[in-house]
Amino acid sequence: MLRIGVIGYGGRARGVLGLVERLTDETEIAAITDPRCDEIKDQMRTAGKDPDRVRFYTEAAAMLDGEKLDGVLIGTRCSLHTQMAVQVLQRNLPLFLEKPVATSMQDLLALKAASEQTRSQVVVSFPLRVTPLVTMAREIIDSGKIGTVEHVQAWNNVPYGACYYQNWYRDENETQGLFLQKATHDFDYINHLLGFKPVQVCAMTSKQVYKGDHAAGLRCDDCDEWEACLESPYHRYYTKQETSRVEPSGLWCGFAVDTGNEDSGSAIIRYDTGMHVCYSQNFFARKSAGKRGATLFGYRGTLEFDWYTDELKVVMHHQPRIETYRTDSKAASHGGGDTVLADSFLRIMRGEAESVAPLSAGILSVLMCLKAKESSRTNTFQNIEFPVAANL
Repeated sequence: MLRIGVIGYGGRARGVLGLVERLTDETEIAAITDPRCDEIKDQMRTAGKDPDRVRFYTEAAAMLDGEKLDGVLIGTRCSLHTQMAVQVLQRNLPLFLEKPVATSMQDLLALKAASEQTRSQVVVSFPLRVTPLVTMAREIIDSGKIGTVEHVQAWNNVPYGACYYQNWYRDENETQGLFLQKATHDFDYINHLLGFKPVQVCAMTSKQVYKGDHAAGLRCDDCDEWEACLESPYHRYYTKQETSRVEPSGLWCGFAVDTGNEDSGSAIIRYDTGMHVCYSQNFFARKSAGKRGATLFGYRGTLEFDWYTDELKVVMHHQPRIETYRTDSKAASHGGGDTVLADSFLRIMRGEAESVAPLSAGILSVLMCLKAKESSRTNTFQNIEFPVAANL
């Protein structure tokens, strides 16, 4: 039996563990580190699980030192990812690490140093790179069908973006902005498809919608502007038809003075071949305006895919031919990528295979995000490299 320790037993951790359980019955949750021990025990009982079979801790070090574990899953809030990961890496245990792997340059440097001293195999939570759509795109690109990729346009118009302004994600001290929260995925799958080295980035962000002068800490349920505000529980039911009835939401006001995060952002990334990628993300598109994917241009052809349509299209430039492919993974978690990550975690715990989403990819993606954030703050081009001292 493979014994798994969990640090941060939130929704994401439960989802990944659920996929692991569907893949095999040879694992068990041996221990959990989380300050919400009593609440988690109640959740487990409700889900038909026996919490008495699990040892609970409030400190990760105590769990890591006190338990014999075959792997560890980290699903804490973002600001703790690095701190917890370093402790696991120091013990050379297989690790499933939620993204972003760091939220500051200081943390990223600490994680990079730990990664160079460990024997741990790490699966970073980058499901997009292993979805059927990206796998197919990679096969077509590698075949040479469209020629070498010489330009990319990528987009992420998020139809559920209100979560970044009305629940805990609105705290920028926790998220450090939406390049780190969302673009970290997109930068990774683009790197994965291209196989080139990113060398420079320039970026810009805007906050045009989710801003305002409402009182800090205001909750939707306590606001008297329920009819005027399109984010109110009333309009979530009556106008948008997103809920089954008007009911308390517990959400914060997205137009308050303490609402963090930009609501759109763009980056241009130069790669070592000389080609560049244009990427843009938006957080106030809604319903069928949501889309996420990329167009990759070669001299021989153009390849385009979108997770929201589950479709990939290849347009041949020098032949009267268009090829269209469809995948059937829209209903699967993260387009089917989460199942692949869960399987990879199982395989590294068994010692059977290398990670499909290694820590090096997570570190590079965060470096790109931090440099994009710095570019948008300073209106400068940023080289995608670590400080000189980090390379000594």
